[in-house]
Amino acid sequence: MSDVQDTLLIGAEAVKKTILHGGTGDIPKFVAGAKVTFHFRTQLCDDDRTVIDDSKVVGTPMEIVIGNMFKIDIWETLLSSMRIGEVAEFWCDIIHTGVYPLVSKSMRRIAEGKDPVEWQIHTCGMANMMVYHSLGYDDLDELMKEPKPLYFIMELIMVQQPSEYNRETWALNDEERLKIVPVLHGQGNKLYKQKRYEEATQKYKEAIICIKNVQTKEKAWEVPWLKLEKMGNTLTLNYCQCLLCMEEYYEVIEHTTDIINQHPGAAKAFYLRGKAHKEVWNEAEARQDFSRVLDLDPGMKKAVKKELAVLSMRMEEKNQEDKNTYKGMF
Repeated sequence: MSDVQDTLLIGAEAVKKTILHGGTGDIPKFVAGAKVTFHFRTQLCDDDRTVIDDSKVVGTPMEIVIGNMFKIDIWETLLSSMRIGEVAEFWCDIIHTGVYPLVSKSMRRIAEGKDPVEWQIHTCGMANMMVYHSLGYDDLDELMKEPKPLYFIMELIMVQQPSEYNRETWALNDEERLKIVPVLHGQGNKLYKQKRYEEATQKYKEAIICIKNVQTKEKAWEVPWLKLEKMGNTLTLNYCQCLLCMEEYYEVIEHTTDIINQHPGAAKAFYLRGKAHKEVWNEAEARQDFSRVLDLDPGMKKAVKKELAVLSMRMEEKNQEDKNTYKGMF
């Protein structure tokens, strides 16, 4: 039996709730930092009740942390009205559903195995929209152009209080984030020494995200911002060191170039970029980078000399190979 509840019970305007399956126990405590696990299905309010997203089809439930700036804040309100095991349908008017296409894009990208950290960070999705004009999914572009009321069918699985689970870095506040950076940094270094490069990159990446998150709240180029920038660059260069070992040379060139553009005095960035150029036979670029390293840090003379010797050898081998290839052609 469906029990239609008044919109006022949820304390949000332009929302109607219908309980499809009653839950058990009291309504849990939805305090800041609590982690909420639930399944959801999003449908259009058309005759076919067209399904836009369905977490059960993806196969993993959704998790959000209360008070952590999840982009579609009405979801916190909806979930806070539910008991464990309850399934409810919420009709939400367009004042609540305007940002849904952005959230949906993020969730779909996660389901496709792309950048899982993206959606937790950039709560300014609107700005990204202005840049790209398309979300990469036709149905979402349609909804973005013309927002519509939506149905959210939710099933509340679990609510864990902040002390009951190991909080991922995106669920931390700024102070906690800065405390965890050196821990992640140390774990990354340890994994790097054990040649577990893939795992090390994950640790460095997580630490970089923590720093960037805090940094966005500081004024650019002022002392607190610069301190964070320095920490971030150190981690990015460690990350690049792993990428070199994983033979991701073009990605190394991209990251080090970003650092060099902002900080032209970063000798280590030139050194790593030179090494990456060397690996992809960009002889002129590699020589240029290594010569910048010597200008900035004469103490690296020995290391650079070794790299230049390897570069000459690599170029000689390549030229010989090319000659043989062409000889076979004619």
